[in-house]
Amino acid sequence: MTSETTRRTILPSGLRIVTEEVTTVRSASFGIWANVGSRDESPSVAGASHFLEHLLFKGTTKRTALDISSAIDAVGGEMNAFTSKEYTCFYARVIDTDIELASDVICDMITSSIVKSADVDAERNVVLEEISMRDDDPGDLIHDLFSDVLYGDTPVGRPILGTVQSITDMSRTSVNNYYKKRYQPENLVIAVAGNVKHDDVVELVNKAMGDFLSTKAQPANIRTSATAKIAGQGDIGIIYKKIEQANLLLGVPSVDRNDPRRFAVAVLNSALGGGMSSRLFQEIREKRGLAYSVYSSSQHFAGAGTLSFYAGCNPDKAVEVAAIFREVMADVVANGLSEQEVERAKGQVRGSLVLGQEDTGSRMVRIGKSELVYGEIMSMDQVLAEVASVTRESLFAISKELLTQQPTLAVVGPFKKDTLFRSAVVA
Repeated sequence: MTSETTRRTILPSGLRIVTEEVTTVRSASFGIWANVGSRDESPSVAGASHFLEHLLFKGTTKRTALDISSAIDAVGGEMNAFTSKEYTCFYARVIDTDIELASDVICDMITSSIVKSADVDAERNVVLEEISMRDDDPGDLIHDLFSDVLYGDTPVGRPILGTVQSITDMSRTSVNNYYKKRYQPENLVIAVAGNVKHDDVVELVNKAMGDFLSTKAQPANIRTSATAKIAGQGDIGIIYKKIEQANLLLGVPSVDRNDPRRFAVAVLNSALGGGMSSRLFQEIREKRGLAYSVYSSSQHFAGAGTLSFYAGCNPDKAVEVAAIFREVMADVVANGLSEQEVERAKGQVRGSLVLGQEDTGSRMVRIGKSELVYGEIMSMDQVLAEVASVTRESLFAISKELLTQQPTLAVVGPFKKDTLFRSAVVA
């Protein structure tokens, strides 16, 4: 496929299986990726993807919730799941000799969960507590606020957790129907990395999923043409909280995940706020001492993307920090990045990519996500070559395209009006 150690099989049902053999380790990570996330939800079932992430651990036709957790605990393994706007992943990391157990447990959860009414009611309270915890953490809350301001009440703009109202109102029938409709073979990718053999994994999956794989094959569901409406570009959103620190997130629309310029955006992101030598870190923390935490981040979705800058600072310094964001953006647009900055940023991206693949869990995430969202897996050498091909000129071009846009600002802190920030953002 992409290398001698990475292989791919599509079963007659449409289920895709990808593996990466790593013979130098004694572990294996088994993951099932579902092509369903919060952007697939209507307002009436907002938060259903994440709610299901919880519920599929609550019991199947042959295992209780305790059976599920104790099976992995008994072999010293790790098991968890996560939900994003575009996909959900369930995974277990075990000793290589226990890969059959991991396969059986995770596949059982995905194909045979009961979703009982009592479990829905009990887990509803857990999710509501998770929403409360998010609301109490400004560092998390600000990202949901930014998405809400930029995209508005759209599938991409709504929070992954849903709302208190949507979770409170969601019935067992609604969430179970969502499960049965979305968790079909053509919507799933199984990714396994570690000391495994591809053919053995295929055999284990066929055994574990059984009748679930007897459905007629459908084309793989890969998001390629989805669009995300920008509703609030240039707007300012504020959540008032009487806290000791102002949290700022300023950002602009960026390229989507299928745009080949995403590699240039990754390097630009690194140069602007990816490390201690980045522009924002140096300007805001090192030179002026205005913030402890300052960074930039880049997100890519189907049909949309963002490049954003975060800082947590004294409320009295918040407007100054927002102005520095804009000053750095303007300077990069006018003068570009130096060759030293470009090479340093490229080196940081390369290093983080390679060092991030040192364990089987990270490898499983890379191949699973790549297969699900792109329908192919680039080798690490291919990815590194793309990063290496980024030039100062290509960064200058993408900077002029992205950083000249009117930014959106989200603020969580002791502010009730956006008047203070208006001149700094619009400047």
